[in-house]
Amino acid sequence: MTDDYVIGVANSPLEVDGAAWDALLQTQSNPSPFMRHAYLAALHASGSASPRTGWTPHCITLHQAGELVAACMVYEKAHSYGEYVFDWAWANAYAQHGLAYYPKAVSAVPFTPVPGARLMARDPAARAALLQAMLQWCKQSGMSSLHLLFVEDEDASTCAQAGLMLRHTVQFHWKNTQPGYRDFDAFLQSLSQDKRKKIRQERRKVADAGVRFRSAQGRDITASDWDFFYNCYERTYLEHGNAPYLNRDFFTRMADTMAEHWLLFVAERNGTPIASSLIAIDSYPTRASGQNDSNDLVKVAYGRYWGALERVDCLHFEACYYQPLQWCIEHGYQRFEGGAQGEHKMARALLPVKTTSAHWLAHPAFADAVARFLEREGEGIAGYLDELGQRSPFRHG
Repeated sequence: MTDDYVIGVANSPLEVDGAAWDALLQTQSNPSPFMRHAYLAALHASGSASPRTGWTPHCITLHQAGELVAACMVYEKAHSYGEYVFDWAWANAYAQHGLAYYPKAVSAVPFTPVPGARLMARDPAARAALLQAMLQWCKQSGMSSLHLLFVEDEDASTCAQAGLMLRHTVQFHWKNTQPGYRDFDAFLQSLSQDKRKKIRQERRKVADAGVRFRSAQGRDITASDWDFFYNCYERTYLEHGNAPYLNRDFFTRMADTMAEHWLLFVAERNGTPIASSLIAIDSYPTRASGQNDSNDLVKVAYGRYWGALERVDCLHFEACYYQPLQWCIEHGYQRFEGGAQGEHKMARALLPVKTTSAHWLAHPAFADAVARFLEREGEGIAGYLDELGQRSPFRHG
């Protein structure tokens, strides 16, 4: 590691300069809004991701000549909930051998399986130095392991070069192919006949049930809209026997500090709201342009949360896929990320995408065993992707 880096460890995102953090984030190739300082601070300040819920934050920073040149968020964890890259079997294996798997260290966005920058850095050298600082901190803090989840390609390459093990999973993303669909009907025309027919039937069921949608973006989302959304979101979790990961205070903070990154769809019947879906949105210049030229902006939408107070056939598909996709087409968004898992998304033209995480285990024997497991698992993921590739929903494959 270069000697002129000054390493710092803060025990809360509130102790880090938010402007410097965000400025560094915007230089990354995939600066998702979920790594913005305001988002991470809201998770912590609201108590949604905090020591009380098993997410103890640590911000590792590298400064050079007084400038922030690398930074990452690392959570000390005593469980594996809310991660979406599952390592329960690893924890059980440790326990069966009388070893402690927890605490472990996780670099991720809590409760949010969105790929993006984890090792934010000015250049490759700073990124490599940041990873070494993370590993050193893990060893000094007695962490059993370090897990960087849903990393971008540059992070994955840095981790692989440092000897970390890579693990792959599959998500489903929609892409607005260049030069972009003219409208939703043009998008439908790109699909095979059976998929096109199925989507039209599903949309017709919702419309025939008397359901209509309205959308609100940014500051146009009212306090009552946020209240209604949270009522839906909370009920969905409670119906599955769990309390929601995110509390109402978190969304209040989002409305105050990151309103421009949220888009809300509300389903109404006879003028009464019955369901809602909340979508995160972001736009940023391509690294090649470095300018805010609208022609060079990458525009991305992220399917996140939904809930309903009434049951209507196909309402979930309309609220979570068709309304967002139609909005993306109308507003020139190039990508819609549908979240983790779910082969049913392929029928809605969300195609499989390989995502990557990186892992370091302190125990040499377990590291060897996990490496062998990941090799076998990786072969299975590759085969799964090949299989999915034969099931394209588009015309002519």
